[in-house]
Amino acid sequence: MTELELIIDFHRNSERQGPGSVSDTLRALSFVYMPAERPLEVADLGCGSGGQTLTLAQHLNARITAVDLFSVFLDELSQKSKHLGLTSKISTIQASIDQLPFSPEQLDLIWSEGAIYNIGFANGINVWKEFLKPGGYLAVSEITWISQSRPKEIEVFWTSEYPEVDTAANKIRVLEENGLTLEGYFNLGPESWIENYYRPMERRFDEFLTRHDHSELAQKIVKAHKEEIELYKKYQSYYSYGFYIARKK
Repeated sequence: MTELELIIDFHRNSERQGPGSVSDTLRALSFVYMPAERPLEVADLGCGSGGQTLTLAQHLNARITAVDLFSVFLDELSQKSKHLGLTSKISTIQASIDQLPFSPEQLDLIWSEGAIYNIGFANGINVWKEFLKPGGYLAVSEITWISQSRPKEIEVFWTSEYPEVDTAANKIRVLEENGLTLEGYFNLGPESWIENYYRPMERRFDEFLTRHDHSELAQKIVKAHKEEIELYKKYQSYYSYGFYIARKK
């Protein structure tokens, strides 16, 4: 297996592929004011196995199109939605989040938790805004500095991993430059990282290594994730995911 295939395998059968929680999704949703008398057209971009997709389906009168590049996650989401009786509200499409099959101004709401970094925040906002109806909403979580200065170790790590890491003020400026008005913002707390993402991840390490005979690539992936966990525990007061909810003018 390639390194990418191993990473996908490591994250399959997990509730989340990034930090977050049901309460985070609902808190972000509380900033969205849309008419309830008609079904909304919603896209969840980079949905993964759909933890947040299911929450949206349970709390919105909506038709939700869940988009992800990897079929294994979409298959998991389909199984979960069937189990919960939500198949009439959720459909899946395998596609890249920068090559979307929607029409201009088709969507009432675009949702994306922890995925926009794959195509870059500024690029993603610029591309996705065209699919929103006037007055439609965009809700994204994105790695964000939560202090004005940082220790060099964590600054170097995140700048290397994701050059667009920035403060909330600068992320909000990108939204405004693209004709979007901020309606709400908050940072994800430590529980969303540690309890909902990292602890479940740690419980998968041994089984993952055994499944792949402790191959060099499998060990490399586990090592990288362990290092990321330790960095978060050490530097969590300097960065988090910021959740941005904005409305198209």
